[in-house]
Amino acid sequence: MNMSKGAQQYAKVNRSTAVEDANPHQLIQMLYQGILDSLQQALGLIERKDFEAKGKAIGRAITIVGGLQGFLDHEKGGEIAKNLDGLYDYMTVRLYEASRENSQDKVREVIELVREIKAGWDGISDEAKRIFVEASQPSAE
Repeated sequence: MNMSKGAQQYAKVNRSTAVEDANPHQLIQMLYQGILDSLQQALGLIERKDFEAKGKAIGRAITIVGGLQGFLDHEKGGEIAKNLDGLYDYMTVRLYEASRENSQDKVREVIELVREIKAGWDGISDEAKRIFVEASQPSAE
């Protein structure tokens, strides 16, 4: 029991350190991964009929999706932000349905959507790093 608690504490410290050292692009990557992790967990919990824990796992995913939706900059993001906003709304509805119906299929559907978005986000990693570095350098005026 103590080893399990120790491992959990170690994992928490590692996550905290990763968040502190991450640039904004990496933070979004972590959020997408957090959704995926929660939904994978929810699939197993539905299978085991642990509906209380399933509700918490899906709730975590919905909370993260809502956070991502709140980060959208519709002014700068234009059509992409608008499309993501609609997609996040859709995913949230599907996750509420999945939780209510204990539907693994609906959870899997959202997992696939998140994987697709995350793959695109991961694909712009080099460009995002360059932008982050340029933005964090003092201007030479």
